[in-house]
Amino acid sequence: MKKSVLTIVVLLCFFACKNNAKTTSETTIQIEAVKKVPSDVIPFMDKWQILLGDGTRSKDLIGFEKNDFFYVENDSNGDWVVYKTPNSGITSPNSSNTRTELGEKKRWIPEEGGKLTGTLKVKHVSTTGDATARSSYSVVVGQIHSDEGHENEPLKIYYKKFPGHEKGSVFWNYEINTEGENDGRWDFSTVVWGHDFSVLGPASDIYPEEPLDGISIGEVFSYKVNVYKGIMYLTFASEGHETKTFTKNLLKSDFHKESEIPQQVLDWYSSKRRVGVERDTAYAGEKQFFKQGAYNQANGKATKSETYNGDIAKQYENGSYAEVWFKEGALGPGTLPNIE
Repeated sequence: MKKSVLTIVVLLCFFACKNNAKTTSETTIQIEAVKKVPSDVIPFMDKWQILLGDGTRSKDLIGFEKNDFFYVENDSNGDWVVYKTPNSGITSPNSSNTRTELGEKKRWIPEEGGKLTGTLKVKHVSTTGDATARSSYSVVVGQIHSDEGHENEPLKIYYKKFPGHEKGSVFWNYEINTEGENDGRWDFSTVVWGHDFSVLGPASDIYPEEPLDGISIGEVFSYKVNVYKGIMYLTFASEGHETKTFTKNLLKSDFHKESEIPQQVLDWYSSKRRVGVERDTAYAGEKQFFKQGAYNQANGKATKSETYNGDIAKQYENGSYAEVWFKEGALGPGTLPNIE
């Protein structure tokens, strides 16, 4: 744990009774003030490793921090762990998107299950991008990622806000565990508050209508992902908004036949590439792990977001970054629904 020194100058005034002389004494007192790091705020950091937006990796997060990427901020609601990442930096080998994101060390299969919770607020998403590109202006704040097979993602929780809008959207995507070659994979998006992934602008610089029931930048919300005996139970809550719950079977596909492919998917993918079906057993038996933090979806390649040639300082100065603050989080085994 790091410490800083706070110097307080105390003026002590003494009045002499006999000669009415006033003596002023100046005393310097050294007081040690504790500076917090992320593992002081959210105590489950021993269960994670991290990749930062500049390519830094660490498997030991107790006491770990890095300015401008992973650190602690304080406001009227207390301490928060900050995850910040530019539009362009150094990322994992199979992704064009930078991240400052935790990755669970443990692996589990859906039949065993697991549970992840988070209380957060999104402080910033990229203000540059193409309104017709689905990932523009968005950040993923929680995931389940497969570690076998095609290594697809049965869950990605998004926050997205178009420039000029006060309110953004929270939605979650399910990526099919493709049967056969993975070139036919696709995401199906489900809205929580606001719009889902399919709502876009009609042109690169024209935005859709602002959602009436969306979540503002800086507005607190929470999620609970509970995988129990192969069923994924999702709960989203925010003060002033309706609590939303969803259920998804991870052991039996809803999309194994062409007739089961949602229209949302056909509308987006069919003119661009092959649309596949999912293996009948979905993610059954495949090793999974949770991820949490800021997985920036804006990049110069797919979303035409500004990257300033990878200059991180310039990206931070000009709005080309994602920043998410987490106040609470928990990680553990899956539980019977409605039982904490």
